[in-house]
Amino acid sequence: MRIDIRVAGDDLISLTKWLRSQRPLQGRVEPVSRPPGPEDLGGAVELLSVVVGSGGLGLVLARALTAWLTNRHSDVSITVTTPERTVTVEAKRVDDALPLLQELLDHERAADDD
Repeated sequence: MRIDIRVAGDDLISLTKWLRSQRPLQGRVEPVSRPPGPEDLGGAVELLSVVVGSGGLGLVLARALTAWLTNRHSDVSITVTTPERTVTVEAKRVDDALPLLQELLDHERAADDD
């Protein structure tokens, strides 16, 4: 299953480094660029795509996102999209992040099992 993660600005670079440093997620995190506009020299990275399957990778991703959000020193909003749902988490409400992300990823895993 592919999960898309959007976060604004320099936080995308930080999140990319963080997720790639998580051993179970290594090789599963890829930046996705938008096509360049007529005035652009190249496409800008607009989101991260993470491929998760069975074996608890969804929980690993949820915990990694929660830890990253917890360590932010400024307000940040992160949007996680699966094939079925989209959830936005604000860093100000990080205590809610793990259960929310875990529910989202569990729901997708259950849908895949059907």
